Amino acid sequence: MKNSDTDLDLIFKNTVGKKVTLNIEEPKPGITKAEIDAAMKVIVDNNVFNSTGGDLVEAVGGRLRTTTLDAIEE
Repeated sequence: MKNSDTDLDLIFKNTVGKKVTLNIEEPKPGITKAEIDAAMKVIVDNNVFNSTGGDLVEAVGGRLRTTTLDAIEE
């Protein structure tokens, strides 16, 4: 039996220039690049999160990551 799981990774740079990835489980189906870009802009503009390297200061990009799990049956 196969099962798949999709996550949305939002990638930012923090104050010290390191990449930080925020993972969102089960994003809405059909989410668009424009919606992802808008959400990332809100996060940066409103200083919603910070990291061990400081505030998130730049949106780098987003990606949908789908994992397929195959159950092993005896």
